[in-house]
Amino acid sequence: GMLPVHGAMAHIDLKEGGVANVILMGDSGAGKSESIEAFRILADEYLRELIVVFDDMGSLHIGPDGNVYGIGTEIGAFLRLDDLEPGFAYKEFQRSIFMNPHKTNARVVIPVTPYEDVIRPWKVDMFLYANNYQMVANEGACIRVFDDPEDALQVFSRGARLSKGTTDEQGLVYTYFSNPFGAIQKREKHEEIAGKFINRMMETNVIVGELLTQLGLSGMEQKG
Repeated sequence: GMLPVHGAMAHIDLKEGGVANVILMGDSGAGKSESIEAFRILADEYLRELIVVFDDMGSLHIGPDGNVYGIGTEIGAFLRLDDLEPGFAYKEFQRSIFMNPHKTNARVVIPVTPYEDVIRPWKVDMFLYANNYQMVANEGACIRVFDDPEDALQVFSRGARLSKGTTDEQGLVYTYFSNPFGAIQKREKHEEIAGKFINRMMETNVIVGELLTQLGLSGMEQKG
C-alpha cells in the first residue's frame, strides 16, 4: 500500500526562514540527484541545514494524522559524474565508490546521510516532477504547480525525459512513473496507489508540480 518513488528527497532549511521537505521524482538524467547536489553547493550561502533523505529510491506512506510521509532506502547519493561540478566528486574520493568512470554514464556513490535520518518519516511538503526537457521562459518560474490531480497524474505517469545518453535511448523517452523497478510490471495496482497518494497530497496542501531542471538541454548540463 506504500508508493515507491524513483527520485530524491531532501529536508531544506533556509537561512532566511522557511523549511520544506521536497521530493523530486524522475528517471535517469532528469536532474533529481543533480538538483540535490546543487543545493549542497549553495548550502553555505543560503541554507541552515540540508538533509538528504533518499537520492534514488524511497517510498511514501500515509501517517495516522492523514499526511503523506517519505522514507528512504539508502544512505548514498547515486550520481552521474558528468552532471557534477567539475572535480567535486574527486574531492570526496576517499569516502566514495566510483563505478566505470572511464565509460559513458559513469556513476559515483557518496555517503551523505546517517541511517536514522533515512528511515525516519518526513512529512512531504513538495512533490515535484523533474522536467529536464523544457526551458524556463524569460527567467520565469521554474516550478509549475498543479491544481487538478488528473493533470498531475498525467505528467507523473508519462514519465517524459530527454535522454542524456545514460542508456541506449535517444531523444524524448517515456517511462511509466519514471520507475522501471516494479511500477510497470504491476501497473494496474500502482495506478490505484498513485492516484490515492496524489489526491491525498493535494487535499493536505502539499505542493504538487514539476520543476524545470533543464538538465537535458544542450549547454544547460551544468547551469540548468
